[in-house]
Amino acid sequence: MKTTKYIIMMFAIALLATSCDDWLDVRGENISKEDDQFENYKGFRDALTGCYMAMGDLDAYGQRLTMTDVENMANLWYIEDSYKTGNPVKYFLSHHDYADDNTRPIVKAIYGKLFNIVASANVLLKNIEEKGSGVVEKTAMKVIEGEAYAIRAYCQFDILRLFGQLPKGATKQVSLPYSFTTGISERPAYYSYNDYVQLLKKDMEKAEALLKDNDPIFSKTFTQLNNAYNAEDDYMYFRQSRLNYWAVRALHARMALYLGDTQEANTIAREIIEAKGADGNALMTLSGTSDLSNGYNAIPSECLFYLSKYDVNTYANKLLIGGLVSQARDANYFLSNEMLAQLFSSLPGSTASHNRYIYLWNRSAKNPSGVVRPVIKKYWYDELTAESGRLATKYQVIPMLRLSEMYLIAIETANSLSDAQSLYDAYMRDRQFTLYEPFASLDAAKAEMTEEYRREFFAEGQMFYCYKRNAAKSMMFTNDEIKEEDYILPLPSTEIEIKN
Repeated sequence: MKTTKYIIMMFAIALLATSCDDWLDVRGENISKEDDQFENYKGFRDALTGCYMAMGDLDAYGQRLTMTDVENMANLWYIEDSYKTGNPVKYFLSHHDYADDNTRPIVKAIYGKLFNIVASANVLLKNIEEKGSGVVEKTAMKVIEGEAYAIRAYCQFDILRLFGQLPKGATKQVSLPYSFTTGISERPAYYSYNDYVQLLKKDMEKAEALLKDNDPIFSKTFTQLNNAYNAEDDYMYFRQSRLNYWAVRALHARMALYLGDTQEANTIAREIIEAKGADGNALMTLSGTSDLSNGYNAIPSECLFYLSKYDVNTYANKLLIGGLVSQARDANYFLSNEMLAQLFSSLPGSTASHNRYIYLWNRSAKNPSGVVRPVIKKYWYDELTAESGRLATKYQVIPMLRLSEMYLIAIETANSLSDAQSLYDAYMRDRQFTLYEPFASLDAAKAEMTEEYRREFFAEGQMFYCYKRNAAKSMMFTNDEIKEEDYILPLPSTEIEIKN
C-alpha cells in the first residue's frame, strides 16, 4: 500500500493538536497554509486524509467512543466500589455522574474532538465550493465532497446521540450546535431537536447523491479495491477504510432506526444486505466464521467502514490486553466470569460453539490476585504470525459500520415474523450456533436484538445508544435505575441550552 493512507500533512497536525477550548481554529498557526493547501487535487486528498486521521484520535473513535468511555456509560466493563477512588473515571462514568471532576475533562475531550473533526470537514467543504471547480479530477472530487459531508454527518449524529435529548418520550429538550463554521471567530448556531435532525438528513442526502455512481465501489468490488498495491494512484482504493456509498447508506439506516423511522431503517438495511457488487455477486457477506478463524478479530471483511489504525495493537491492548495470558493481569478493562456468562445467557448452550465466545474472549486472563477476569481480543493480533501484507486491511482495524448491524436493524424492524426469523437464521449461522428457539413474536425478536447488540458490538461503542433510543430503565451488569438525564451528557460550555 502506498503511503497515501498515512500522510501527515500540516493541516492534520494542526487539527490533532487543537485543544478543546479552541476547537474551531483547525488551522492554528498554519492559517496562512490554507490558500496553498487547496491549489490542486492532492491538497484536497490530504485534507480528507486529515479528517479520517482525526476520527481515529484517542479522544474520538480511536478509543473513547469505541472501546472505553462510551462502553463504561453502558455499564459493559467490570466496576466495583473501590474504583470510586482507585479508578474514578470508570466509576463515575458507569454511574452517569458527568459533573464529577474526573469525568468532566473526558466529556469535554470527546465533545472537542468531535467538533475538531466537523470543523476540518467544513474547511474542506468550503474550499471545494470556492476552488473545487478548477480541479481536473471531477469524479474524484465528487467522491471527496461526498465523504466530507458524510464525516460531518457521522460526527454530528454522535453529538446528538451523546448530548441530545431522548429520541422518543423526551421530557428534557436540548438545543445543540450544528456546525458549518471553519474559524475561531465563528460560533455555530444552536438548533432544536427537530431542526437539528433536518440538518443531519440534508447532509446524509448530499453525501449519498455525490457518492452515487461516482464511488469506485460501483465499478470494482471491495476485494478488488483492497488489492491496489501496484496502482499508480491508490487514493480511491481501500474503500472500506472510507465512508463509501454503502457505508453512508448504512449510517443512514442507523440514524433512521435511532430517530424511530423504522420502515426507512428496514428498507435501507435490506437494500444493503441484498445489494450486488460490481461482479454481480453479493456486495458483502457475513464473515465472522472465516475472519475469526484467520485471526481477524475485528471482523474486517464485513466492515462497510472501518478506521485503519497502525498502532491499535499497541495502545488498545495496554487497556484491553486480549490475547496474551501472561500480560492479561495488566488490563484496565475486563469482565468477570459471571458477566461473560450473562452476556450469552439469552442463548442457552451457546458457549459450546458460538464463535464470538470461543474466539473473541480470553477466558484465562487473571488479575494480580489470581482471579479469572475475561478480556476481549477484538483489537489484538499476534504480531509474529500476522500477514504483513494485510495489516492495514485485516488486523489494524476499528469497526465503524458493519453488515451485522444491518441484519440486526432489519430483524428489529421486520414487518413479519417469518422475515425476522429468516434473517436471524442467516445471522446465527455465521456465529456457528443454531440450537436456539424460534421467535415467538416480533416483540420477542426485537427484545433479542438488544442482547445481540451487547454481544456483537462489545468494545465498538454502540450499546449506550441502543439503550438510549429505547429509553431503557435498566442496563445489564448494574442495579442502578437509569434515568432520562443519565442519557444526556452535559455540553462542556456555559452555552448549555436545556429546557425542562
